[in-house]
Amino acid sequence: MSLLLPGLGLLLMVGALIDIIRAESWAIRHLDKSIWIIIVILLPLIGSVLWFAIGRDYGQSIHLGSFGDPRRRKASTSGEGNVGEGTTERELAALEREIERHEQDDRIRRLEAKLSARPGEIAPEDSKK
Repeated sequence: MSLLLPGLGLLLMVGALIDIIRAESWAIRHLDKSIWIIIVILLPLIGSVLWFAIGRDYGQSIHLGSFGDPRRRKASTSGEGNVGEGTTERELAALEREIERHEQDDRIRRLEAKLSARPGEIAPEDSKK
């Protein structure tokens, strides 16, 4: 139990150092990255708290409205990696079209093979001409 507080302080310091090192230059406020690292190493608890409180720029949060707000749906479907409404249905329809195309290609290949197997016979379409 006596090692709990120093262990938490060490974890906070390590987390702050990792966050400082991985942070982009636009996300660091007030001081240079190397200065923040020195502060966190020299003053682990205070430096870590200062880093997370004033040193890190977390960016502006985007308010998407309440749960049923239509703006929320627009924002979630506008991103490339996001799954929108009807995506599964569209994928299934595309797969069905692809299966139909492959079945049609197979049928054409079978008919062409059947025609090439009988070289002496005239195809029914040609006999009507």
